[in-house]
Amino acid sequence: MQSPVVGEFMGTMVLVLIGNGVIADVLLKHSKAEGGGWMVTSTGWGFAAMAGIFTAMACGSHDANINPAVTLALGIVTHDFSKLLPYIAAQTLGAFVGSVLVWLHFLSHWKPTQEPILKLSCFCSHPAIPHKAANFVCEVIATTLLVFVGACIMTRPNLPPGLAPFLIAALVWGLILALAGTTGSSMNPARDLGSRIAHAVLPIAGKGSSDWGYAPISIIGTFGGGALGALAIRLFLV
Repeated sequence: MQSPVVGEFMGTMVLVLIGNGVIADVLLKHSKAEGGGWMVTSTGWGFAAMAGIFTAMACGSHDANINPAVTLALGIVTHDFSKLLPYIAAQTLGAFVGSVLVWLHFLSHWKPTQEPILKLSCFCSHPAIPHKAANFVCEVIATTLLVFVGACIMTRPNLPPGLAPFLIAALVWGLILALAGTTGSSMNPARDLGSRIAHAVLPIAGKGSSDWGYAPISIIGTFGGGALGALAIRLFLV
Protein backbone atom coordinates (compact mmCIF):
# COMPACT_ATOMS: atom_id res chain seq x y z
CA MET A 1 0.00 0.00 0.00
CA GLN A 2 1.61 3.19 -1.22
CA SER A 3 0.40 6.80 -1.15
CA PRO A 4 1.85 10.17 -0.19
CA VAL A 5 -0.01 10.13 3.14
CA VAL A 6 1.13 6.58 3.92
CA GLY A 7 4.67 7.58 3.01
CA GLU A 8 4.59 10.55 5.39
CA PHE A 9 3.21 8.35 8.17
CA MET A 10 5.78 5.60 7.67
CA GLY A 11 8.71 7.97 7.21
CA THR A 12 7.90 9.96 10.35
CA MET A 13 7.36 6.77 12.33
CA VAL A 14 10.82 5.51 11.35
CA LEU A 15 12.36 8.94 12.03
CA VAL A 16 10.96 9.03 15.56
CA LEU A 17 11.55 5.36 16.33
CA ILE A 18 15.26 5.68 15.53
CA GLY A 19 15.68 9.24 16.82
CA ASN A 20 13.89 8.81 20.12
CA GLY A 21 15.33 5.32 20.32
CA VAL A 22 18.89 6.59 20.37
CA ILE A 23 17.98 9.03 23.14
CA ALA A 24 16.47 6.18 25.17
CA ASP A 25 19.56 4.08 24.50
CA VAL A 26 21.80 6.80 25.92
CA LEU A 27 19.65 7.90 28.88
CA LEU A 28 17.82 4.88 30.29
CA LYS A 29 19.36 2.81 33.05
CA HIS A 30 21.01 -0.50 32.25
CA SER A 31 21.00 0.14 28.51
CA LYS A 32 24.27 -1.05 27.00
CA ALA A 33 24.58 2.40 25.41
CA GLU A 34 23.89 4.30 28.67
CA GLY A 35 26.05 7.39 28.91
CA GLY A 36 26.89 7.36 25.19
CA GLY A 37 26.67 11.15 25.12
CA TRP A 38 25.80 13.94 22.72
CA MET A 39 27.80 12.66 19.76
CA VAL A 40 25.91 9.36 19.81
CA THR A 41 22.56 11.16 20.13
CA SER A 42 23.21 13.63 17.32
CA THR A 43 24.58 10.94 15.03
CA GLY A 44 21.58 8.73 15.67
CA TRP A 45 19.20 11.55 14.77
CA GLY A 46 21.11 12.18 11.55
CA PHE A 47 20.71 8.54 10.55
CA ALA A 48 17.07 8.70 11.66
CA ALA A 49 16.44 11.52 9.19
CA MET A 50 18.10 9.57 6.38
CA ALA A 51 16.11 6.40 7.15
CA GLY A 52 12.86 8.35 7.46
CA ILE A 53 13.31 10.09 4.11
CA PHE A 54 14.11 6.87 2.26
CA THR A 55 11.16 5.11 3.93
CA ALA A 56 8.74 7.91 3.05
CA MET A 57 9.79 7.82 -0.59
CA ALA A 58 9.61 4.04 -0.79
CA CYS A 59 6.10 4.06 0.73
CA GLY A 60 4.71 6.58 -1.72
CA SER A 61 5.64 10.13 -0.69
CA HIS A 62 7.85 11.75 -3.30
CA ASP A 63 7.91 14.85 -1.07
CA ALA A 64 9.27 12.94 1.96
CA ASN A 65 8.73 15.94 4.22
CA ILE A 66 8.32 13.88 7.45
CA ASN A 67 8.04 17.24 9.23
CA PRO A 68 5.08 19.67 9.39
CA ALA A 69 7.45 22.65 9.41
CA VAL A 70 8.85 21.51 6.07
CA THR A 71 5.33 20.92 4.71
CA LEU A 72 4.32 24.43 5.80
CA ALA A 73 7.43 25.92 4.20
CA LEU A 74 6.76 24.19 0.88
CA GLY A 75 3.16 25.42 0.99
CA ILE A 76 4.34 29.00 1.47
CA VAL A 77 6.90 28.72 -1.33
CA THR A 78 4.54 27.08 -3.85
CA HIS A 79 1.26 28.71 -2.66
CA ASP A 80 -0.21 25.19 -2.58
CA PHE A 81 -1.51 24.23 0.86
CA SER A 82 -3.56 21.24 -0.25
CA LYS A 83 -1.14 18.78 1.38
CA LEU A 84 -0.80 20.64 4.66
CA LEU A 85 -3.57 19.04 6.74
CA PRO A 86 -3.30 15.44 5.47
CA TYR A 87 0.49 15.45 5.75
CA ILE A 88 0.51 16.98 9.24
CA ALA A 89 -2.07 14.44 10.44
CA ALA A 90 -0.05 11.55 9.00
CA GLN A 91 3.24 12.90 10.37
CA THR A 92 1.85 13.44 13.88
CA LEU A 93 0.29 9.98 13.95
CA GLY A 94 3.55 8.51 12.68
CA ALA A 95 5.46 10.24 15.47
CA PHE A 96 2.98 8.90 18.03
CA VAL A 97 3.32 5.33 16.77
CA GLY A 98 7.11 5.64 16.60
CA SER A 99 7.17 6.73 20.23
CA VAL A 100 4.91 3.87 21.28
CA LEU A 101 7.39 1.48 19.63
CA VAL A 102 10.25 3.11 21.56
CA TRP A 103 8.31 2.57 24.79
CA LEU A 104 7.74 -1.09 23.91
CA HIS A 105 11.34 -1.66 22.88
CA PHE A 106 12.70 -0.29 26.17
CA LEU A 107 9.87 -1.66 28.31
CA SER A 108 12.12 -3.12 31.01
CA HIS A 109 14.25 0.04 31.32
CA TRP A 110 11.65 2.62 32.39
CA LYS A 111 11.21 1.47 35.97
CA PRO A 112 14.95 1.31 36.84
CA THR A 113 15.34 4.87 35.51
CA GLN A 114 14.44 7.07 38.48
CA GLU A 115 14.58 10.56 36.95
CA PRO A 116 11.28 11.52 35.24
CA ILE A 117 13.04 14.16 33.12
CA LEU A 118 15.21 11.48 31.49
CA LYS A 119 12.08 9.56 30.53
CA LEU A 120 10.48 12.69 29.08
CA SER A 121 13.65 13.37 27.09
CA CYS A 122 13.12 10.05 25.28
CA PHE A 123 9.90 11.47 23.82
CA CYS A 124 10.05 15.23 23.31
CA SER A 125 12.05 18.40 23.77
CA HIS A 126 12.47 20.40 26.95
CA PRO A 127 14.79 23.32 27.74
CA ALA A 128 18.06 23.00 29.63
CA ILE A 129 17.36 26.44 31.16
CA PRO A 130 13.64 27.36 31.09
CA HIS A 131 13.23 30.83 29.58
CA LYS A 132 10.23 31.13 27.28
CA ALA A 133 11.53 33.88 25.00
CA ALA A 134 15.03 32.44 24.68
CA ASN A 135 13.71 28.90 24.20
CA PHE A 136 11.33 30.10 21.48
CA VAL A 137 14.16 31.83 19.62
CA CYS A 138 16.26 28.66 19.79
CA GLU A 139 13.46 26.58 18.23
CA VAL A 140 12.94 29.16 15.48
CA ILE A 141 16.63 29.44 14.57
CA ALA A 142 17.26 25.70 14.35
CA THR A 143 14.14 25.01 12.27
CA THR A 144 14.80 27.95 9.96
CA LEU A 145 18.24 26.58 9.21
CA LEU A 146 16.88 23.08 8.68
CA VAL A 147 14.36 24.32 6.11
CA PHE A 148 16.57 26.83 4.30
CA VAL A 149 19.81 24.83 4.16
CA GLY A 150 17.78 21.72 3.30
CA ALA A 151 16.34 23.63 0.33
CA CYS A 152 19.84 24.74 -0.67
CA ILE A 153 20.83 21.07 -0.79
CA MET A 154 17.73 19.86 -2.62
CA THR A 155 17.88 22.58 -5.30
CA ARG A 156 21.56 22.12 -6.09
CA PRO A 157 22.00 21.46 -9.83
CA ASN A 158 23.16 18.00 -10.92
CA LEU A 159 22.78 16.46 -7.47
CA PRO A 160 23.35 12.70 -7.95
CA PRO A 161 20.15 10.65 -7.46
CA GLY A 162 19.85 9.20 -3.97
CA LEU A 163 22.45 11.51 -2.42
CA ALA A 164 20.05 14.08 -0.97
CA PRO A 165 18.89 12.01 2.06
CA PHE A 166 22.52 11.49 3.12
CA LEU A 167 23.19 15.23 2.88
CA ILE A 168 20.03 16.03 4.87
CA ALA A 169 21.23 13.52 7.47
CA ALA A 170 24.53 15.38 7.70
CA LEU A 171 22.63 18.66 8.08
CA VAL A 172 20.50 17.28 10.93
CA TRP A 173 23.61 15.85 12.57
CA GLY A 174 25.37 19.21 12.40
CA LEU A 175 22.37 21.20 13.60
CA ILE A 176 21.91 19.00 16.66
CA LEU A 177 25.61 19.10 17.46
CA ALA A 178 25.69 22.89 17.15
CA LEU A 179 22.33 24.12 18.41
CA ALA A 180 20.39 21.47 20.32
CA GLY A 181 22.13 21.84 23.67
CA THR A 182 19.72 24.60 24.71
CA THR A 183 16.30 23.04 24.13
CA GLY A 184 16.93 19.77 22.32
CA SER A 185 15.95 21.60 19.11
CA SER A 186 12.82 19.72 18.13
CA MET A 187 12.85 21.17 14.58
CA ASN A 188 9.73 19.05 13.98
CA PRO A 189 6.27 19.84 15.43
CA ALA A 190 5.02 16.30 14.77
CA ARG A 191 7.88 14.74 16.68
CA ASP A 192 7.20 16.99 19.65
CA LEU A 193 3.40 16.78 19.69
CA GLY A 194 2.98 13.12 18.67
CA SER A 195 5.68 11.97 21.08
CA ARG A 196 4.43 14.16 23.92
CA ILE A 197 0.93 12.70 23.52
CA ALA A 198 2.48 9.22 23.67
CA HIS A 199 4.32 10.14 26.86
CA ALA A 200 1.08 11.45 28.36
CA VAL A 201 -1.06 8.38 27.60
CA LEU A 202 1.39 5.49 27.95
CA PRO A 203 1.72 3.67 31.32
CA ILE A 204 5.40 4.59 31.75
CA ALA A 205 6.59 3.72 35.24
CA GLY A 206 7.30 6.88 37.28
CA LYS A 207 7.10 9.11 34.22
CA GLY A 208 6.14 12.42 35.84
CA SER A 209 4.81 15.44 33.95
CA SER A 210 4.60 15.63 30.14
CA ASP A 211 5.48 19.35 30.46
CA TRP A 212 2.62 20.64 28.32
CA GLY A 213 3.60 24.17 29.30
CA TYR A 214 6.62 23.92 27.00
CA ALA A 215 4.76 22.30 24.10
CA PRO A 216 3.44 25.57 22.56
CA ILE A 217 6.95 27.05 22.57
CA SER A 218 8.34 24.04 20.75
CA ILE A 219 5.45 23.62 18.31
CA ILE A 220 4.89 27.29 17.46
CA GLY A 221 8.63 27.92 17.36
CA THR A 222 9.23 25.13 14.86
CA PHE A 223 6.31 26.24 12.67
CA GLY A 224 7.68 29.78 12.88
CA GLY A 225 11.07 28.50 11.78
CA GLY A 226 9.41 26.74 8.86
CA ALA A 227 7.73 29.98 7.80
CA LEU A 228 10.96 31.99 8.10
CA GLY A 229 12.82 29.30 6.18
CA ALA A 230 10.23 29.59 3.41
CA LEU A 231 10.70 33.36 3.28
CA ALA A 232 14.46 32.85 3.01
CA ILE A 233 13.92 30.36 0.17
CA ARG A 234 11.76 32.86 -1.71
CA LEU A 235 14.30 35.63 -1.13
CA PHE A 236 17.47 33.75 -2.07
CA LEU A 237 16.56 30.65 -4.08
CA VAL A 238 13.37 31.33 -6.08
